[in-house]
Amino acid sequence: MKNTPFENIQKRIKKASNILNLSSEMQDFLLTPQVILQKDLEVETSKGLEVFPSYRVQYSNARGPYKGGIRFHQDADLDEVSALAAGMAVKCAVVNIPLGGAKGGVTINPKKYNQDDLEKVSRAFAREMAPYIGVDQDIPAPDVYTNAQTMAWMLDEYEKTVGRSEPGVITGKPIVLGGSIGRDIATAQGGVFVLEEYLKKIEGSVQPKRVVVQGLGNAGYTAADILYKAGHNIVGVSDSSGGVWSEAGFDPGLVMKNKEAGKKLGEGLKLNSVTNEELLVLPCDILVVAALDNQLREDNADRVKAKIILELANGPTTPDADTIFESKGIVVIPDVLANAGGVTVSYFEWVQNRQQYYWQLEEVQVKLQTIMVSAMDNVLQTQKKYITSLRNACYILGVERLSSAISLRGRV
Repeated sequence: MKNTPFENIQKRIKKASNILNLSSEMQDFLLTPQVILQKDLEVETSKGLEVFPSYRVQYSNARGPYKGGIRFHQDADLDEVSALAAGMAVKCAVVNIPLGGAKGGVTINPKKYNQDDLEKVSRAFAREMAPYIGVDQDIPAPDVYTNAQTMAWMLDEYEKTVGRSEPGVITGKPIVLGGSIGRDIATAQGGVFVLEEYLKKIEGSVQPKRVVVQGLGNAGYTAADILYKAGHNIVGVSDSSGGVWSEAGFDPGLVMKNKEAGKKLGEGLKLNSVTNEELLVLPCDILVVAALDNQLREDNADRVKAKIILELANGPTTPDADTIFESKGIVVIPDVLANAGGVTVSYFEWVQNRQQYYWQLEEVQVKLQTIMVSAMDNVLQTQKKYITSLRNACYILGVERLSSAISLRGRV
């Protein structure tokens, strides 16, 4: 039987803990969420009265308030949310921002509901979770199939429930409600900063590369667009319906126009059609995985031809696939570093909300680049010290910082 997502991340935390010679008591603390919340949301939708299971896992607040997104997905469950919450705790520690780790989810297929229904579900979640979140307690944000509008509804309902204005309780909000400029592109931009720093450190410069991007959501498309405009050759992209590729490369913006118009991705363009599975094994220098988890597995990892994998999605690579990539010399820049730009600019948003002083895009970008480059350099130093993979180095660095905070607080 395959490990669950939470078992996979526990395995990685435990491996790092053993390398650091942490006590069994500290390991038990690191492997266990601090708070698990499960609420059934009763909502009168356009289909009638329905009940939607919802979750909020507050994994660790040793380094600051709990922090993590809320996803609306039909497969959201406690195991998945727990895995994502643990990943957030490690991620915030890796980039060294003063936040902990949490995650939320509602078991719903948002594609089957209208905007009024989704607003009702969003408000129901905010009401149920209001006693457990707060600007100094737990700070949600968008995730899969949630967005700035979802956060606006949740913020409004939270403030109605508690009877005060508290914009910093939620990040990823619309700009007019206290959102940060640059938050919408932060996950992709942070990933590109990390990738560029890696190439500079390993190859000495950033030369044009052949790039394949799985996932045309906000992070995937934005990364493809940034890389294309930086001179890289986008040779393949995909969304949940399938993908397109061309050895000569293409402008991802043209494909996105088709997607937004409800057309097939390659319609009217001289591009070849591929499935998502075929896309993952196309010849390329860099494979950006920006869809869902468990995309790179034992059954397909051996066929991957990329030299570098950039994980903008959470948990796209299983431990079995990691082992195969290590044996093949394929470098994986892991999710807890590669996609941390999103939570980093969420941190900036939280800071701006608390100060009631807002930054311009250039300031946000400079601060983001500084943090992401520093994190990449720290991970590379850790990798060199322990002679290990980038993923192991990330977990060693993150777990070391988490365990230090836990120890200093006297929790273990």
